[in-house]
Amino acid sequence: MKTLKRLLEPRFLTGILCAPVVLLSGLAAQNTQTSHAPQAAVPTNPLHPLTVIVSAAPTVLYPPEAGTNAHSKAAIIAPEKNMADRLYPDGVHLLLLQAGKATPLVPEFVASADANVSFDGKSILFAGKKTSADRWQIWELEIAEHKLRKVIGGTTNYFHPLYLPGRRLVYSRQTSHGFELEAALYDGTDRLALSHLGSQGTPVDVVAEDVLEDGRILFQTGFPMGVSGGSTIRPELYLVYSDGSGVESYRCDHAATQKLGGRWGGRQWSQGSFAGDVLFTHGRTLGRFSSPFASEVSMAAPAAEYAGLTETPSGDAIVSARHTARDRFSLMLLRPGTRIWKSFYAQPGMNLVEPVVVSSRVIPRRHPTALHPWTTANLMALDVRISRDGNLTTLPSKVQVEALGASGQAIVLGTAPVAEDGSYFVTVPGDKPIRFALLNAQGRIMRAQRGWFWARAGEQRICVGCHSGPEQAPENHLPGILLKTTVPVNLSGEAEGQK
Repeated sequence: MKTLKRLLEPRFLTGILCAPVVLLSGLAAQNTQTSHAPQAAVPTNPLHPLTVIVSAAPTVLYPPEAGTNAHSKAAIIAPEKNMADRLYPDGVHLLLLQAGKATPLVPEFVASADANVSFDGKSILFAGKKTSADRWQIWELEIAEHKLRKVIGGTTNYFHPLYLPGRRLVYSRQTSHGFELEAALYDGTDRLALSHLGSQGTPVDVVAEDVLEDGRILFQTGFPMGVSGGSTIRPELYLVYSDGSGVESYRCDHAATQKLGGRWGGRQWSQGSFAGDVLFTHGRTLGRFSSPFASEVSMAAPAAEYAGLTETPSGDAIVSARHTARDRFSLMLLRPGTRIWKSFYAQPGMNLVEPVVVSSRVIPRRHPTALHPWTTANLMALDVRISRDGNLTTLPSKVQVEALGASGQAIVLGTAPVAEDGSYFVTVPGDKPIRFALLNAQGRIMRAQRGWFWARAGEQRICVGCHSGPEQAPENHLPGILLKTTVPVNLSGEAEGQK
């Protein structure tokens, strides 16, 4: 048996194997200060000597609600359109805000959006179209010299670029089954597909939101992951390494928190009392993930519709917000964790969304890959009875693996035995949507995933249980399944298993 190199990261299926009911624990108390609506007037004097880039559009269909997955006006009107046309049906362009004045960032483009600032604060990645006939491509702008360079181009559309360490970037590429995450070098070469969800029958959009300081990519897609359409599908935040391995939910408190609306637009803070936390939009408020807590921590914020937030060098937030759907989105300066905010900038007739501050920032850690040169993956669970949905009192007899077919149907790949301690060990297809179900002795389903996930080709992962949560640590003993055999049950569909 190949050495299990991810033994110190027992996160397989963490937050992904999701049963219909999940418990939420320990929310912090809300601040009760008076709420203030976003202001509609441009401030006469800048509040801070900040340089900000923002997307400006006369019409926005927010919240994005996970693109084609969404129960949103954008998805209902035009699910077949690309991401920008769904969100900005009347066009969009980037503005550069300096000293209280706004100028087009790239006036030579007919459309531009999705700005991301380099770690040294000197360059900007963005998605843009030079002419109306062009596809959306990824460009880089050197701010001081206004020097433009096409980074990613082709016959399809590309959006939401983010800088990665090691002279790489991550972005969303349009495919026949939605938008998938892809990474490449700065020169556009060495492209690598990171996400593997959806099919012709079940289109799914995956959008990178931020690159965390530990090197993982924070991304948004619908919950349950990989499920397309339906009024219950709302955006959720997930994590993946820069080689596409280790995909997991950021937190496993979905059932309770999804009732308040989708979670999206996440950004990691680096200053102040929220340093290291991830702040995000949650329904009509803001929320945060903090490492000491296994569930989302509620966060005082004005009640509003939000369309992006960014951190200032002082640790404050610039947020895009509006009071009602009839209002325009404007920029507000917010003290995180309070309901105290001030108008930062507004433009009559325009919605200002997805702001970014032009400033240097911490370079994330570079993630070294541990993938083997295989077409399959090895996955082990230590005790499938453990779950945040409630521990099973009866030991399952088998685990069943399913793959997503080309037209969106579930295909059963086979079953593997569950040992007396609840462990199992299987080989599954790499780079394909898969899911698991636990069966009793009669072959009936005891618990099953609602959504899908993927394992990278050559990946080896271990989980504590089934949807056990990232706060769980494994027991210090040899899994019972390895006392029976060190060879995983081949459920990959390939005759030789590991290739």
